[in-house]
Amino acid sequence: MEVIILPDPGRIGSLAADAITALIARKPDAVLGLATGSSPLAVYDELVSRYEAGQISFRQARGFTLDEYVGLPADHPERYRNVIDTAFAARVDFAPGAVRGPDGLADDIPAACAAYEAAIRDAGGVDLQILGIGTDGHIAFNEPGSSLASRTRIKTLTRQTRVDNARFFGGDLDQVPTHCLTQGLGTIMEARHLILIAMGRSKAEAVHHLVEGAVSAMWPATVLQMHPHVTVLLDDAAAQRLQLVDYYRETYRAKPAWQGI
Repeated sequence: MEVIILPDPGRIGSLAADAITALIARKPDAVLGLATGSSPLAVYDELVSRYEAGQISFRQARGFTLDEYVGLPADHPERYRNVIDTAFAARVDFAPGAVRGPDGLADDIPAACAAYEAAIRDAGGVDLQILGIGTDGHIAFNEPGSSLASRTRIKTLTRQTRVDNARFFGGDLDQVPTHCLTQGLGTIMEARHLILIAMGRSKAEAVHHLVEGAVSAMWPATVLQMHPHVTVLLDDAAAQRLQLVDYYRETYRAKPAWQGI
C-alpha cells in the first residue's frame, strides 16, 4: 500500500488522472471502476479537462460503478447512474452503454447482482478502481461487519452512512434510501489497481485504520492491506492520525520519477 499526502484536491486529482491517462495510453479499451461521492470529483474534473484538450479519449474504454440505491426512480438526480453521468461519463466520449451500474430497480435483486458480477468478469475485470472511504471505514457500501470475501449484493445502510449522505437529499434523512446494491469487498479486491482518495478531517480516523490498523470487518477498508497494488491519496487533514506520516512523506519524496503510482 502506497500512501501519498498532497496539499490540495487539485494535486490529488492530477496525480490520479496521470495514472488513468497512462493506463488509457497503453490500453485504450481499459475498464475503469468509477466511484461517486465528493472524493473523486477532482479526478473527474481533471480528466474532463484533459479530454477537452485532446489529451485522452474514452471512446474504447468501459466503466462500472460501485453501487446504486435501491428503489430510486430512474430519473432521480441522486441515482448513482445519473450522478456519474453528471460528474464524468456524459462529459467525455464514452460510447453509449459503455458505463454500467447495478440495477437498483430490478424485480429480482439477487439475479441483478449476479448479472453485474458476470458483466464485470466478461469485460475482463476492472483495470483501475477509484474508491472513497466512509467515516466508519466503509468502501462502496460495504458497511462495518461486511464479509471480506463478499460479492455484489443488497445491503442495508447504517444510520451513520445515511446521515452522511443526507446532504445530497436536502438534509432530509427520511429521503435517503435504506438499501443499496454494492460491489462486495471480494469484487473490489479483484481490480488490478486501486486508488483510494480521502480528504478532510472527518476521514482521519478511518484512514488511520485503513493504513495502520488491523484487518477487520469492523473497518471494511482495511481489507485493502491485502491487495498488491493500492494507492492511497490523502490531504493533510485526512492524514493527521497516521503514526508514520513523516515516513510516508519521505518515501514519496524519494520515489523514482519513472515509477508512477
